Amino acid sequence: MKKKLDRASAELYASWFKALADATRVQLVTLLATSRRPMTVGEIVEASAVSQSTVSHHLKTLAAVGFIVVEQEGTSRWYRINDACVSCFPSAADVVMGKRAPYPPSDRRN
Repeated sequence: MKKKLDRASAELYASWFKALADATRVQLVTLLATSRRPMTVGEIVEASAVSQSTVSHHLKTLAAVGFIVVEQEGTSRWYRINDACVSCFPSAADVVMGKRAPYPPSDRRN
């Protein structure tokens, strides 16, 4: 018998899927994941061709679920991909589809 998905894990996975249910957010995650370095909002705006206010809004959403990490340095904020959280995402999709997770889910916001 397969183990049922517990409510806390289901809610965590749902928050991840919801965060990626927007094309702009998917683009921003891809940009940060492929850049392999922290970026400022200005750099992200320039690379994504999306307005600053829109980028800021979406970065806030992505940070709230842990896909990105925000680091304050003086008056600048640097955004980088959260490798730990992003590496869990394919596992979340597998679990939702009834496959076994390679490790237990956790709220990875590092």
